[in-house]
Amino acid sequence: MPSNPMPKDRLLNLYRKMLVIRRCEEQLAKSHQRGLIHGACHTYVGQEAIAVGVCAHLRTDDAVFSTHRGHGHALAKGVPPEQLIAELYGRATGCSRGRGGSMHLFSPEVGMMGTSGIVGPCILQAAGAGYSFKLMKTEGVGVAFFGDGAVNNGAFHEGLNLASIWKLPAIFICENNEFATEVPFRYAAGNPTVASRAASYGMPGVDLDGNDVLAITAAAEEAVQRARQGGGPTLLECRTYRTRAHAEGMSDFGYRTREDVEAWKARCPILRLRTHLLNTACASKQELTDIETQVAADVESAHRAAEAAPWPESASAATHIYAEPPRKAVAPLSSAGREVTYMQATLEALTHEMANNPKIFVLGEGIGKRGGNFRTTAGLYDIHGPERLCDTPIAERGFVGLGGGAAMTGSRPIIDFMFADFVLDGVGEIINQIAKIQYMSAGRIKMPILLRGCIGIGHSAATHHSGNYYPMYAHFPGLRVVVPSTPYDAKGLLHHALRCDDPILFLEHRELMGLKGQVPEGDYEIPFGQASVVREGKDVTVVALALMVQHTLKACETLAKEGISVELIDPRTVAPLDADTIARSVQKTGRLLIIDEAFAPFGIGAEIAAQISDRSFDDLDAPIRRLNGLHTPTPYSPTLESAVVPNVDAIIQAIRDLVAE
Repeated sequence: MPSNPMPKDRLLNLYRKMLVIRRCEEQLAKSHQRGLIHGACHTYVGQEAIAVGVCAHLRTDDAVFSTHRGHGHALAKGVPPEQLIAELYGRATGCSRGRGGSMHLFSPEVGMMGTSGIVGPCILQAAGAGYSFKLMKTEGVGVAFFGDGAVNNGAFHEGLNLASIWKLPAIFICENNEFATEVPFRYAAGNPTVASRAASYGMPGVDLDGNDVLAITAAAEEAVQRARQGGGPTLLECRTYRTRAHAEGMSDFGYRTREDVEAWKARCPILRLRTHLLNTACASKQELTDIETQVAADVESAHRAAEAAPWPESASAATHIYAEPPRKAVAPLSSAGREVTYMQATLEALTHEMANNPKIFVLGEGIGKRGGNFRTTAGLYDIHGPERLCDTPIAERGFVGLGGGAAMTGSRPIIDFMFADFVLDGVGEIINQIAKIQYMSAGRIKMPILLRGCIGIGHSAATHHSGNYYPMYAHFPGLRVVVPSTPYDAKGLLHHALRCDDPILFLEHRELMGLKGQVPEGDYEIPFGQASVVREGKDVTVVALALMVQHTLKACETLAKEGISVELIDPRTVAPLDADTIARSVQKTGRLLIIDEAFAPFGIGAEIAAQISDRSFDDLDAPIRRLNGLHTPTPYSPTLESAVVPNVDAIIQAIRDLVAE
C-alpha cells in the first residue's frame, strides 16, 4: 500500500468503517446458522475497501443503487448496523421495515436508494439519478455498485451509453470478485477487463486493486469531482474477491478451491490497511485495538437490539403499494362548441403540466425536434430544450430503467415508447423495479413515472406494432393502467397522471389519435378508478375499452332503432377498475356484455366477469358474455386483420343475442 498524505482521522475512519462491515457480516453469518435470517444472506466479506473508499466522498443526498450483495454499501452510506441487521431478521425496525431482507435494502434518508435481487437495474437507476441531478441543477451524483456478472447484461451497455451521451453525473463501480454466483469471469467475458470497456462509451475507465482502500479512495475522489463539475461518468473496476460463499449455506468449493480462498484471505483489505497504519506510525496498536473493541461492542449491541425488535404488523403487508388513494373529481370547465383531436387534447395537458412543473421531462425516440411519431410532443422542444425533451437511442430497457431511477430521486419522467410492443424490452424494469419500489421502501420512495405509448390493431401494422398489453400490466400491484377512449378523457386523465406519485401505463389506441371531441380549454382532472357512463340504457350493460367504445356507440344507434336500450360503460382505467359503477348498471339492466379488442384468455373481461358474478349474481337475468379479438398474433393483410378484431356488426349481433337470452 503506497504512502498517502491523508490525515490520520480520515485513515482511522476508513479502518473503523471497514471493521463495522466485517463485524456485521460475521454476526449475520452466525445469525444465519441460528435461523434468525429467514431467507438468503449474501455477505460482503473481503470487499469492504470498495464500499468504504467510494462512499467516503459521498454526501447524504448522493444516490447509491446496489446489487444483491449490498450490506457493505448500505453500511458505508450511513445505514446504522441495527437497521441493517434488523432487516435481515425481518423486523419492523429494519431499513426496509422487514419487506426486503438481504437483497432489498432501502434507506432514502441517507441516500441508500435500494439494492436489487435482479442483476443490472442499479446501473440504469444510477444513470437516472444523474439525469435528475442534471435536470435540477444540483451537485448530486448517482452511484451504482455491481458485480462482474452485470457487465455481461444489457443494462450495462445501455446504462453506460446513455450516461455517456448525456454526460450524466454518475459513477459505475464494478466489484469484480471473479465469479458471478459460480460462473468465473474469465469464462463469461470475451474481454478480460471491465475498465477497458469504458473507452467504448467515451468515458474514463480505471482498473484498481479492489483491496487497496487508499487507491480506491483516491480514484473515487477524482470520479466524484468530475461528476459534480459536469465532466460526466466514470467506470471503476475494482478487482477483489469474496471470501465467503455466494450466499450463506451454499456449497463453495465445486467451482473454486480452498487454496484460492485462503490466498485471498491473506490479502484482506482490513489487515492491509492495519499494517499500513502501523508501519507508517499513523496509529498505534492500542489505538487500533480500541477501535476494534468498540466496533465489536457496537455490532453486538446492534444484534441484540435487532433480535429484540418487534415483528411488522400483519395488517401492514399490503400497505404502501400505491402512493395515494383515489382522489375526487375536479369539476371540468365548459367544453361547449370546442372540438379538438385526441392527440391535441393530450398535447394540451402535457404542455400545461410541463410549463407548471420543471421536474417533468420526456424521454423517447424522436420526441425532441421531431415532436414524436404521433406528434405527442409537438412544439415542446422549442420551449423547453433538449434536457426536458430528450431523444434517446433505441434502448427501451435502458431509458425505462433510467426513468425509474430519475423518478426515485425527485424528477418526474415521461417515457414515450411509441408502440407498446417496444417497451416489452423493458418489462423487467417495469415489473421488478418500478412497480415495487414504493412497497419495498415502505412508502419512503415515490415513483412518479408515466410510461406512454400506442396500443391497438389497425393500419396493417402487423404483430410488432399492434399489441394490447393492459391486461398484463393490470395484473401487477403498484401500477396504474390507463386506457382513454375520448379526447375529453385523455386530457383529463393525463393531467391527473402527471400529478400522481404512482407509476402509470398510459396506453393510447392508435386508431383514436385523430378522433375529435369536445374538450375544455383549461386544465381539469379525471381521477383514476372512476368509470364513465357513456350512454344510459335499460336493457343491457356493455363495458367497452378504447376503440371498442367508439364501435359500441355506433352499434347503439342501430340497436336503438330496434328498441334495444344499451347502457355503455367505459372503465377509463383498468387498474384501478371501477367495478362499482358496472355493478350499479347491471342492477338496472340485468345483463352484461364485455367488449375488448384484447385476447379473451386471462383478460380484463374475465376479471370484470368474476367481480360482477361475485357482487351482482342475483341481479343477472342471463350469463355474462364476452366479445374479444381472436387469440392470435395480429396479421398484416387487411382481410386477415379485420377478421381478428371485433367490428360494429359483431357487436350488434352479440348484444342482440344477449338480450334474447
